[in-house]
Amino acid sequence: MTRAWPVAGAKAESEAAVSCGRGTGGAADRIAHAAPAAMKWLWLAGLAVALVLPLLALFGQAWFDDAGRWALPARVAELVANPNFLPLLGRSVAVSLTVAALVVPLAFGFAYALQRSRIALKPLWRGIALLPLFAPSLLPGIALVYLFGNQGVFKGVFGAGGIYGFWGIVLGEAFYTFPHALMVLMAALSLADARLYEAARAMGACAWRTFLTVTLPGARHGLFGAACLVFTLVVTDFGVPKVVGGGYPVLALEAYKAVVGQQQFARGALIGMLLLLPALLTFGVDIAMQRRQRAQMSSRAQVYVPSRDGLRDTCCTLVVMVIGAALLTMLAAAVGASLVKLWPYNLQLTLAHYDFDNMDGGGWLAYRNSLRLAALSALAGTLAIFFGAWLTERTRGPAWLHGVLRAGFVLPMAVPGLVLGLGYVFFFNAPSNPLHALYGTMTLLVICNVAHFYTTGHLTAAAALRQLDAEFEAAALSLGVAPLITCWRVTVPICLPALIDIFRYLFVSAMTTVSAVIFLYSPDTVLAAISVLNMDDAGDTAPAAAMSTLILLTSALACLLLMGAARGWLRRTQAWRAPAP
Repeated sequence: MTRAWPVAGAKAESEAAVSCGRGTGGAADRIAHAAPAAMKWLWLAGLAVALVLPLLALFGQAWFDDAGRWALPARVAELVANPNFLPLLGRSVAVSLTVAALVVPLAFGFAYALQRSRIALKPLWRGIALLPLFAPSLLPGIALVYLFGNQGVFKGVFGAGGIYGFWGIVLGEAFYTFPHALMVLMAALSLADARLYEAARAMGACAWRTFLTVTLPGARHGLFGAACLVFTLVVTDFGVPKVVGGGYPVLALEAYKAVVGQQQFARGALIGMLLLLPALLTFGVDIAMQRRQRAQMSSRAQVYVPSRDGLRDTCCTLVVMVIGAALLTMLAAAVGASLVKLWPYNLQLTLAHYDFDNMDGGGWLAYRNSLRLAALSALAGTLAIFFGAWLTERTRGPAWLHGVLRAGFVLPMAVPGLVLGLGYVFFFNAPSNPLHALYGTMTLLVICNVAHFYTTGHLTAAAALRQLDAEFEAAALSLGVAPLITCWRVTVPICLPALIDIFRYLFVSAMTTVSAVIFLYSPDTVLAAISVLNMDDAGDTAPAAAMSTLILLTSALACLLLMGAARGWLRRTQAWRAPAP
């Protein structure tokens, strides 16, 4: 039995509000009551500026010529007629399918070991598997160069061409996308009805048949979602192909070169539209499958607790050890190369590669800018995301407006970062746009990051808010307390764990992102992840590895510090969850 003081607390706060004059019908009270309705229109305008209008600008750049005439058919025909286009498309699809076919089974095996076995040290293995999230997408490419490149430790493994090409991109993207697929599959395997396994055991089904008839069908939507996510991440990423692609160009890299290197904005916009198609297609199919998915845990379900099985647990331990060793080897290669004079010939320790001010790429200014961007994005994004979710989940209003807001909050998941960055270039860099002054500023980088990573945070906040009983708002309204006051004094403290998760996610994402902001920075707002790309372009591979290592350590340290700082807050605000003595 748990304590029920939040409702009583809400009533007490409401009575205090009434006694202080906030519920007496004054001007301030009327404003507080009307604020949610006004906030919904404000959030709708923010969605338009941060997401819809940039995408429309991207489409306009591809659809119309400089004189405003319809030019899409001619441009598509010109793009398809280019002898390099179909090979580019084929390479992108081949790499994406290969990575999905490699990563999804590995991530499923790892998730199965964590959720459905009794292996030891589960928190350690989970932490190792999620480490790639703390590094920029260029780090695996740099690590592969030091392991299998022309001067790599294992340079002969991939033949005369080395790691540069198809297999280099596949391995780098596998490292980059593995934790994303793992999180989806861990969520899919986290819940199971023990009665199904008991029924299978009673009918004499062996462990393998139970796995095929119970476990796999229950996780099929998670498997499909993970495959869609991996495919989209790979087909829209240019970081790994930029480093180890060699003579194997792909569409995302071509879009980057068209805008940055060749100033062919129409071509870049058209390729950006093509990159948007697979993301929208997989997103739409995933939404349709989720609607058809039936709940796996009914009210009578029993939580499944795996029993000890020597053979299964041994196999699962071997799986996590092999995958964990591969991930740590990639990280160790990048970190080790940043700390020695000349890999692999002179392994004397040195910190010379961390002297960023004497390297191309932005120096220590880039690192300070990334810290500032991460902090601002996490703070502004957490507030915007939580109150946006609160407006749609916990307040009353027109159903159509709530529907439009919910669709807008979920749409960023279907827009790749590279496509969003291109849209921001065409929209905010237009001289006729009143918001043109934002281009190249830290403010625009914050807006872009929040828009890019909005959906994941929104889903987290919405899930937390849906767990609360509507009696909170009903009791407050009956006592004349404005919804905003109830939200701030009751809802926010209860949902603090979700707020901390959103803050942490936005901070790490802003530290490591490249694709969404590659077109938007100026010399004064260059970022650490961008400096990694610039240093690698300049041939400063070891300093690029050093900056990647610094980003990795900063992200991990920030998460640890946030966890420690939040412990006291959670102890105070979540005391009601503890069982009553």
